[in-house]
Amino acid sequence: MAADWKTELKPLALIAAVFAAAYVLPVDLPRFQNGMMEGFHLVKWYAREHMALCVVPALFIAGAIGVFVSQASVMRYLGAGAKRWVAYGVASVSGSVLAVCSCTVLPLFAGIYKRGAGLGPAAAFLYAGPAINVLAIILSARILGLELGVARVVGAVGFSILLGLLMHLFFRKEEAQRTEAALAEPEAPEGRPLHQTLSFFGAMIAVLIFANWAPSKNAVGWWEAIFQAKWYLTSAFGLLFALVLVRWYGLALWKLALLGGGVLALALTRPEVPDLAFSLGTLGLGFIASRSQGEVGEWFDQTWGFAKQIVPLLLGGVFVAGICLGRPGQEGLIPNAWIAHLVGGNSLAANFISALSGAFMYFATLTEIPILQGLMGSGMGKGPALALLLAGPALSLPSMLVLNSILGPRKTAVFVALVVILATLTGWLFGLLFA
Repeated sequence: MAADWKTELKPLALIAAVFAAAYVLPVDLPRFQNGMMEGFHLVKWYAREHMALCVVPALFIAGAIGVFVSQASVMRYLGAGAKRWVAYGVASVSGSVLAVCSCTVLPLFAGIYKRGAGLGPAAAFLYAGPAINVLAIILSARILGLELGVARVVGAVGFSILLGLLMHLFFRKEEAQRTEAALAEPEAPEGRPLHQTLSFFGAMIAVLIFANWAPSKNAVGWWEAIFQAKWYLTSAFGLLFALVLVRWYGLALWKLALLGGGVLALALTRPEVPDLAFSLGTLGLGFIASRSQGEVGEWFDQTWGFAKQIVPLLLGGVFVAGICLGRPGQEGLIPNAWIAHLVGGNSLAANFISALSGAFMYFATLTEIPILQGLMGSGMGKGPALALLLAGPALSLPSMLVLNSILGPRKTAVFVALVVILATLTGWLFGLLFA
């Protein structure tokens, strides 16, 4: 009986904790009610604006990495045996060309990590994607000032490399065992010709980038021109992708033609909601791939595996983030005035609070800039502003939950701690230099 009691103690404690929380739930307080509504609003906004356009294409790309990119190629450029300047250079450049948020980069990170990329280069890629994409840097310098824009570039590039090196250092024994296991596996046969793989991934990445091209009041002329033509460009690369699938990957032309006709019809009848046509295209492609054999069928299986692992945690994390911090311009349980008050000046505490709060907030691509502009107008110091720029876009509560399922709690905790600590120190030094 004693053994049985010890076994049941953990579920009993969990039930008691849930009961106690439910018993004292402050459902009558207006702030609590508002926080709950903010959580639902943020989930709805995320599902409409980012799930279909960002996360789903990223899942397809991650699934494709697992099938169409050979493990030998990943090991050659990002594995433990690769030259460090090559591995970290490739990781930082690969991430910086994608204008993605901290959640969208996760499937891509999972794809290269599971294919044999070293923890250090994979961590550099994970940070570089949301933190140093070219579009965010241009807008940072244009809207927040040249000093912050340049500091973001220098800080983020240094971050991605230093962060990767530290992650490798802290877990070098585990990484050595992982590398040995990967090298012990038999070599896979030669994959497809390089031009086929580049066309396949290039078309998918172009669809991801242009479908998510966002407007900006302070953008230069070419930016606005691309935004006006974003759906034409997305359609063009979608058509190119369909041709690649037919020509080199064996999908039936009539299936993709039927899907394309449905997408075109929906786009013409509902032009005010282009997301519907885009969603039909991705769902239809997933259905076609799921009914296919060979490597295309494996592609869907990999994509679906990532979706089951990542999507529920993302939505749950977004909901909790909305409850606590609200949407941009709105308040959740934690008043915005508290954060604005705590991040004034340039003390180490102000920089730490800015980095920590930014790490838990969810920033969609490029939204950190207008949010930061408002906080600086409320008295936020330059150092804490840079700390938030370096920690916020690269992390969020949803991304932490997903990262935990990929790396485990120890590596996730170390990664989060390193981002917050490095952002704090960098912001503090920047504030001293440009007080």
